[in-house]
Amino acid sequence: MLTTSSWKSKLTSSLFILPYFVAFMAFTLIPIIYGFLISLKQYNLLDPVHPFVGLNNYKSIFTEGTQENDLFFIGMKATLKFVVFSVPFLVIVGLGFALLLNALPAKLRSFFRSIYFIPYAVSATVMAVIWKRMFDVTGGFINLLLAKMGIHEFDPIPWLLDKPFVWIALVVATLWWTIGFNMIIFVNALNGVPEDLYEAARIDGANGWDRLKNITLPSIRPVVIFVLITSTIASYNVFAQPNLMSNAGDETKVLLMGILQTAYTAREIGSASAMAILMGLTIMIVSVIQFKVTNRKE
Repeated sequence: MLTTSSWKSKLTSSLFILPYFVAFMAFTLIPIIYGFLISLKQYNLLDPVHPFVGLNNYKSIFTEGTQENDLFFIGMKATLKFVVFSVPFLVIVGLGFALLLNALPAKLRSFFRSIYFIPYAVSATVMAVIWKRMFDVTGGFINLLLAKMGIHEFDPIPWLLDKPFVWIALVVATLWWTIGFNMIIFVNALNGVPEDLYEAARIDGANGWDRLKNITLPSIRPVVIFVLITSTIASYNVFAQPNLMSNAGDETKVLLMGILQTAYTAREIGSASAMAILMGLTIMIVSVIQFKVTNRKE
């Protein structure tokens, strides 16, 4: 039987999580449920009647020759490419910058931490405009710099027009824009590693690589897994970079662009919701697999 004090304690604890629970219900759970219900209807924006069609919207996605099938699988292919190309750099470069930052004198750390983090505060539109001008074929800074270095003199590199250059451009822009966030997370994790472990390793004659492999990485392993999963989720949701920067057609037409086209160009909200639900399930499956694989006990 609960006493008065324990009841008050549980009530106080519940009040602390109440704002998060309300926000989660309003902005996550209810929209997901509503989106799933819409995916079961023929929901055309111009039609006042939205008949229930069951799983027909999902069937059309997996039926060859339909517009939904083309948009979904072309988009999924481009999205997977971006995830594979970007996530390793987002994790490794973020960790590398954090290690370099920790090696600096204490007076310089705050300055460089701010410098690296500032791009993360820039809006997606501003980021895309900056890097679209940087990678412009004729007058872009990157091509002009390469010409000055003598790497190419006559044929400018079509950074945003053709593969593999377009993927390089998108990954570089993404790194510049978001790497500061991962770096800050890694810096905080590195600050939590006991200095005594490093001192003991130095006394035993361990070099920098040995300390990184045997002390640093095992100590921050949960944070590495967290950054890996969150970077993967963010990369699956890529939209601004290819939509605002790329002119490479279907090569960089990611899934969110296909969903947007289905919803507002074809005005088929039901099919777009079905594509979004399948995308969400894919992200969940990939995240669980990543967690299981990376979190296995040695």
